[in-house]
Amino acid sequence: MWCTGVILAGGGATRFGGKAKGLERVGGVRIIDRVVQALAESSDELLLVANDPEASEWLPGVRTVADVRSGEGSLGGLHAALSHAGGAVLVVAWDMPFVSAGLLRALRALGESGADAALAESGSRRGVEPMCAYYALPCLSAIERRLDAGDRRVISFFDDVNVARLAEHDVAAFGPVEMLFMNVNTPGDLAAADAYAATAVDRRT
Repeated sequence: MWCTGVILAGGGATRFGGKAKGLERVGGVRIIDRVVQALAESSDELLLVANDPEASEWLPGVRTVADVRSGEGSLGGLHAALSHAGGAVLVVAWDMPFVSAGLLRALRALGESGADAALAESGSRRGVEPMCAYYALPCLSAIERRLDAGDRRVISFFDDVNVARLAEHDVAAFGPVEMLFMNVNTPGDLAAADAYAATAVDRRT
């Protein structure tokens, strides 16, 4: 089965002074490049979803597209990913420096076993990580229905599709769960990520 790896570069980065946080460096490497490496090892092609007018310059050779429905938040980003890919996607937010290619391969395999969506369990408030997940094309119509109803919650459509979960103890095989899904939202987060990168064993593959 064909699967597109999608880098989602959304959000206003208000806690980061409006800067393009995915272009910041962790362990000497841009965060976006770390995400690209993990997706390149787990998907068949790459796609960047970003509304920034300079986004086409971030990853030369990678197709860059904008939201189909603007102003719809993270759910709009998922909608754009599926719309432009035209098939199954592995999506990762561009501010997650420690995503593991092995984890993404596990999510893809779980999704391709017959699920519409495959998500990793975590200790987050949602219990799963919707911005580091596998989504098949049937999710697109479910997302559109929720957007049409004005429900922009990123998990709003989960009741309308077949969702599979990768258990947290299986997720932990790829690294500390809190670091796998760490988002660099603030300068403090960036400093913490850089410090972790300097001391951690690289388990992203």
